[in-house]
Amino acid sequence: MSRIAPLSQETIDKIAAGEVVERPSSVVKELVENSIDANASAITVEIKDGGISMIRITDNGEGIEKDQVPLAFLRHSTSKIKSVEDLLSVSSLGFRGEALSSIAAVSQVELITKTIAGFTGTRYVIEGSKEISFEEIGAPEGTTFIVRNLFYNTPARRKFLKTPQTEGGYIHALTQRLALSHPEISFKLIINNQTKLHTSGNNNPKDAIYQIYGREVTASLLEINQENSLFSVTGYIGKPEVSRGNRDFENYFINHRYIKSSLVAKSIEDAYKNFLMQHQYPFCVLYFTFEGEMLDVNVHPTKMELRFSQNEGIYQALYDCIRERLLNREHIRNISLEETKGKTEEKPEKPKERPPEPFEKKRLMQEKVKEITASIKKDSPYERKYREEQKPIDVPLKKQDVQYVQEEILYEEKFLSEHSKKFHKVIGQVFDTYWLVEFDGKLFIIDQHAAHEKVLYEKTLKILREKTFTSQMVSPPLVVSLDIREETALKEFERQLTDFGFDIRHFGGREYAISGVPGNLYSLDAKQVLLEILDGAGELHKSETPELVLEKIASMSCKAAVKGNHSLSFQEAKNLIEELLELENPYFCPHGRPTIISMTKYELEKKFRRIV
Repeated sequence: MSRIAPLSQETIDKIAAGEVVERPSSVVKELVENSIDANASAITVEIKDGGISMIRITDNGEGIEKDQVPLAFLRHSTSKIKSVEDLLSVSSLGFRGEALSSIAAVSQVELITKTIAGFTGTRYVIEGSKEISFEEIGAPEGTTFIVRNLFYNTPARRKFLKTPQTEGGYIHALTQRLALSHPEISFKLIINNQTKLHTSGNNNPKDAIYQIYGREVTASLLEINQENSLFSVTGYIGKPEVSRGNRDFENYFINHRYIKSSLVAKSIEDAYKNFLMQHQYPFCVLYFTFEGEMLDVNVHPTKMELRFSQNEGIYQALYDCIRERLLNREHIRNISLEETKGKTEEKPEKPKERPPEPFEKKRLMQEKVKEITASIKKDSPYERKYREEQKPIDVPLKKQDVQYVQEEILYEEKFLSEHSKKFHKVIGQVFDTYWLVEFDGKLFIIDQHAAHEKVLYEKTLKILREKTFTSQMVSPPLVVSLDIREETALKEFERQLTDFGFDIRHFGGREYAISGVPGNLYSLDAKQVLLEILDGAGELHKSETPELVLEKIASMSCKAAVKGNHSLSFQEAKNLIEELLELENPYFCPHGRPTIISMTKYELEKKFRRIV
């Protein structure tokens, strides 16, 4: 056996660096979080070659005292905590004192810093954990870190980095999340001498969302603001039309820290169930505040994951908050005819719109109010309200006031409401599949299969929730042959199936007789429903059986619903619309496809060149 010997400090530093510095974005994360903790109001991130050859982080924060500079690069030296007890209440983004030591161990670092009270600044150069220079220098207030040639002394690590474009993409995504997590800070990202991101730092999260994701996403947001005994949450969720095929649009911050949490992700995604198609994920920017004792952040070297002390309560509270917000809105997507253009038709890319300057905002708000009020019908309650109050159109309103007016106008006259149905003008059916209805200056198009499927699904859900199960006797009994796996599932979930309305008895061998079936399955094939429940039962636990039943009935609803290419009468179409009115969420079928879309008169007139 080889002799045991202590490792050299250089080796220890490089091993420690491997835990913290995985790639250039890791360096940016650690340094920017230090800038945030230093109370900076403006932070600039500049990189070249994906951050491999150069990273420069500049802030206008508090700076570092000269005698503190060398200490900052020692392992486990920090100003954030003093003892182990502080870990329970730490609120800073970084606290373990490993970042600067780890970065300096695998790169060439230059630090220039000056405090507000200092007459001169300090320049400190350290390469591979070895101090090269320590001197006074003229400098502005704040701190600048320049990190060159990452992994220059650990080539084995460097060769596993991806291309500069990919590494730069990681830094771009990271900077976006940091800008969202701190809308009160102005962030600028420069990649290879080109500005890729610049936020205003005006402490308005919606402005930050606009500057990062653009107009389309920002126009499709629903505000969240709730406080309960476990946490408080503010921010925005996207309407169902703002979805992506991955979780990159899910942004949630806990005590100002970007976090990955399977618990939070599942709660958000479950709340969107039946609003989105399968394998689609929602957009959100949510800010959570938890008390320190509710969390354990110190569970991962990068502090990207955490543990909660009350998982079930947090899941349910967040689920209810988001679900309620989605259900209290009409989600009929307005379709622009421009979207039908083929990909072969090239169109010059429009330059990204810059955010308005402060002196422009007042004028823009006045113009927006004029536009909104001009679109209000003369007999609407809002027009009467403004006339009664004698509120002049030109009075400048706050941005929040304009948004309130917009949402009120948008959702007052719901297409699917008891008040509106008498104004529906059913035009007819096209392609034996879609019904056209005129209402409130818009053309609404209803997919009869998706709508009928939703009606069947929701009726069955209501029965399950209210436990109004009935059983209908079958004569002669239905006989079904089950394999070993299905037999096991039948025995395990026998009580739940009986509650649901099934009467199943052993008939000899692997045969079972179904003497009773749920009396309110709305034309669903009871035998097929049972087989699908048993087929999926092996994947779930007893406690999840209700969810399993719902999933299987949802899939079976498709088979019972009226299909496309089937002609309905006008009265049948009206009945279908009336049944949609009674539903909690009538806008999406059980699989997340829209049941209704709309098109404005304005869009049609543009196509016919009535409007230039």
